[in-house]
Amino acid sequence: MTAALFSRGKGRRATTAACAVALGLIALSACDKPTPLATVTVGSSTVTAEASKGCFGDGENLSQATFKKCLTAKPAHTVKVGAGDKVRLGVDPEIAESSWGLIANSPVMAEASKETYRSFDSDQLFAQQNPQTGQTTMSKSVTITVAQLGGGSQSVKGIWRFKLERDS
Repeated sequence: MTAALFSRGKGRRATTAACAVALGLIALSACDKPTPLATVTVGSSTVTAEASKGCFGDGENLSQATFKKCLTAKPAHTVKVGAGDKVRLGVDPEIAESSWGLIANSPVMAEASKETYRSFDSDQLFAQQNPQTGQTTMSKSVTITVAQLGGGSQSVKGIWRFKLERDS
């Protein structure tokens, strides 16, 4: 009788363990796959972020509607920047492999980059030119957008956004 109880207990434990594993796999499949990372460093402050929510195509190009929505997504991180500081931007190799660009008030880079690291003068990022007068003023804050570029001239695979604020 003890052997029968023991073997029945073993079966229940095996069933319980199998259920726990199945529930764990279901929970994992519901999680989003992490996206490649972009990092902004100013002085000793560093922030790293995944692509904005819903703004990573996992190797595929974003639709035009998604791309436009992502360009207005609120940045998850804010970095303080002093006048004359260097803003250092790093991207995961997966982003660099397909190439990427940076947009502040306008496109910042003349050409797409395949490098994993670039450095920018903060004055360049905060400069805002009035289209009517041509006069340049310095913004108090700017949202920078890293765009992983796709195969076509207008195609984008992912968007990462950061807010930079002038440190008075």
